[in-house]
Amino acid sequence: MVVYRADATGLRRAIAEVGAADVVIKASGVGVYDDELLDALVAQAAPHALRIFWDVDAPATLAEMAAAADHKLHAVLPKLDLVLTYGGGDPVIASYKSFGAPACFPIYNALDADTHHPVAADQRFNADLTFIGNRLPDREARVDAFFFTAAHRAPTQRFLLGGSGWHDHASPSNVFKLGHVPTDAHNALNCSARAVLNISRESMAATGFSPATRVFEAAGAGACLMTDDWAGIELFLQPDKEVLVVRDGADVAELLQSLTPAHAAAIGAAALKRVRRDHTYEQRAALLQSILTRAMAARVARAA
Repeated sequence: MVVYRADATGLRRAIAEVGAADVVIKASGVGVYDDELLDALVAQAAPHALRIFWDVDAPATLAEMAAAADHKLHAVLPKLDLVLTYGGGDPVIASYKSFGAPACFPIYNALDADTHHPVAADQRFNADLTFIGNRLPDREARVDAFFFTAAHRAPTQRFLLGGSGWHDHASPSNVFKLGHVPTDAHNALNCSARAVLNISRESMAATGFSPATRVFEAAGAGACLMTDDWAGIELFLQPDKEVLVVRDGADVAELLQSLTPAHAAAIGAAALKRVRRDHTYEQRAALLQSILTRAMAARVARAA
């Protein structure tokens, strides 16, 4: 990996390293010299090297490509070996292939069991429902619909809100705002609520197959997870047994009224077992290694 300063000197140093690599990856959304780095990915990589674009926000990138015929990736994609994405499943794979990518593979978020695991409950974070997420333009309306609406509908329940930017958001009296919650407090936060809510960003919910990191953080702590409904959830957690799927704030409030501590604990235990078995970063790394090995073999075969 090359870390470079965001100036012309740093760009030249990064490009100079490209020719010595066996695998060259350009990540999306760098924000500085994106086009120049894409050019280097194609032109400067060694003949045997894999050329890869790794998209951390495929819905946004694909929307930009659909809207702009002169988008740089239109010319670059057919010259690459493959595209890797943060998520998106079959819809994103099909879209990338339609734009000329020779292959596309999602590498989903997962659990780091050394970092996220069950701990003792902390009274500071006691709640019936907890949600943690920064206030963002493409998330706020969904937080209103799922979290704040539920709080209005369930006035006797205690709602805990973590994340930056919510301090001036109008809230009912049963919502308690924490502000920024450090990562080292996430386990205690997840283990201290009867249920933890996941709310996907609008673009991720629309695309589906894009579980947020916090899905695995909460499940890895053994929390009873509620999540907004999105296509593909069953690939990661089984609805009703390992996760509770909700369509809106009314669903959230109704579930809270009937969710007993024992039922919540059973769902959390089942989710913990599932993510430790099927969704660790060690497994994602093995998948990536397999993808790269096959892609390298295909490149060697083409060159023979």
